[in-house]
Amino acid sequence: MILTLALLLTALAAGCGEEEAADTRGDVGAGEEPYSVEIDPADFVAGVDNPYLPYRPGTTWIYEGETDEGTERIEVTVTGETREVMGVTCVVVRDQVRIDGELVEDTLDWFAQDRDGNVWYFGEDSKELENGEVVSAAGSWEAGVDGALPGIVMQADPVIGETYHQEYYRGEAEDMAKVLSLDETVELALGAYTGCLQTEEWTPLEPGIAEHKFYARGVGVILEEKVKGGEGRIELIEFREG
Repeated sequence: MILTLALLLTALAAGCGEEEAADTRGDVGAGEEPYSVEIDPADFVAGVDNPYLPYRPGTTWIYEGETDEGTERIEVTVTGETREVMGVTCVVVRDQVRIDGELVEDTLDWFAQDRDGNVWYFGEDSKELENGEVVSAAGSWEAGVDGALPGIVMQADPVIGETYHQEYYRGEAEDMAKVLSLDETVELALGAYTGCLQTEEWTPLEPGIAEHKFYARGVGVILEEKVKGGEGRIELIEFREG
């Protein structure tokens, strides 16, 4: 799951312009159909070190905020594990979501970086829980299976105005993003961050909902705010580098 407010239902969840080597920028404008992309494992590198989304093993982010469902706490950790998807070796990132202290979602996400520096999202193994028991695996998908395709969650060189697919499993996972700004200042209790990337993210599956995300260089996601379909804000409260 791409890190996303629980207000977006299942999902914590997490490019454009001209195509580059082996179509690894995943360029598709909003509304264009069908989405398609060709993946060549030779175009990918080991590890993920994009400055806006650095997934170094052992790194942990902790987020907190108030949502319609209660106090939400999200812990994201880059494991030391990998998983092969479509022949590409992906970094495994674990997301755990708690509402008022109760674990409600436990997800393993799979990311890989291409040689140009774009970070791709290859799927997730998601479990929803109630009272400690798994009640659903809704939201799980794997690129290359049942028509699902990977998307870009972070471009190597974001350009204001560009829109791109972050994931694509028709009717199930169709998150999109648009670059809004490259020079935002964000003040949190944890500190002030300058030169931040701001995106708007949404899914055509839930057209009444949208959020803004802010990314700081060397850190990753630092703030999410719901801007359409209700209210909600979740921010980084702790960051431990691996």
